[in-house]
Amino acid sequence: MLRDLSLPELRQYRPVVEEPPDFDEFWASELATAAARDTEPVFTAVPTQIQHADVVDVTFPGYAGDPIKGWLLLPHVSPPDRALVVEYVGYGGGRGDPFEWLTWSCAGHPHLIMDTRGQGGGWRSADTPDPSDPGAPSTPGFLTRGIADPRTHYYTRLFIDAAQAVAAARRHPASAGRSVVTTGGSQGGALAIVAAHLAGDVAATLPEVPFLAHLRRAVEMTESRPYLELIQYLSVHRADVDRVFSTLSYIDVVNHAKRATAPALFSVGLVDDITPASTVFAAFNHYAGPKQIEVYPFNGHDGGGTQHFLAKLGFLATLPRPA
Repeated sequence: MLRDLSLPELRQYRPVVEEPPDFDEFWASELATAAARDTEPVFTAVPTQIQHADVVDVTFPGYAGDPIKGWLLLPHVSPPDRALVVEYVGYGGGRGDPFEWLTWSCAGHPHLIMDTRGQGGGWRSADTPDPSDPGAPSTPGFLTRGIADPRTHYYTRLFIDAAQAVAAARRHPASAGRSVVTTGGSQGGALAIVAAHLAGDVAATLPEVPFLAHLRRAVEMTESRPYLELIQYLSVHRADVDRVFSTLSYIDVVNHAKRATAPALFSVGLVDDITPASTVFAAFNHYAGPKQIEVYPFNGHDGGGTQHFLAKLGFLATLPRPA
């Protein structure tokens, strides 16, 4: 089993995480650049054999105006108190097939799933390329792409996509009178927190076992992928350690969590060897808004499964309806 801090220590764990002095200015500039290239999302009905919901193919402008795909599931029965859920996908996957995304709409929630640029070759297919990738040498994977500068880093593009997904959800008539919440697991959990920070117009965020938090500790705690990509890169680029972690300080989810104020429900598995528990608690303990965390002592990166999905439904039921 992975050895990390004890649970009492984890609950108090608030590490000092490197934060660049221009963090806010950097992200404000990236958002302004995206806004300057913004266009209306395109929503196209898709015929499927799904009976309880309509399925919509979504294309919206992400980073640099690049077209980002998604699915939107609109349940036929959807009480007005059901939030519209924007979900982000774990590392290596994409939007896949609509049949892979039935849980939220089965519970009456309109549900937008953002495709992940350039990914989809690992475990679930995708339909969105990454035309803005500058093509600099990197370790196989995504974590070190463009690592020399935050302006070229892969996750800068993906973080802007995540914020733009919330804006796209708000532009569909199904969002009228509804709260918008963000969720996802691992990479998707990181994006859920980031969108809660960068998009702003989010009523809650539900990150599960979030990736990309307290990155220096992560590479000290685990050799599992995706963090192994950083270890491999730095084993070759030995002189670039400071520059790499300077870039990653713009990405580190702890720094985004410090600025997110929507109510949050986190999850963590105490034997997680992919996103170690201390890295998750670093983001949780620094999170600026009201927050709860569900702890699964004998689970790893799978988190709480269906039990946690039901916990998320219960959490959303406690939120006030939008005015």
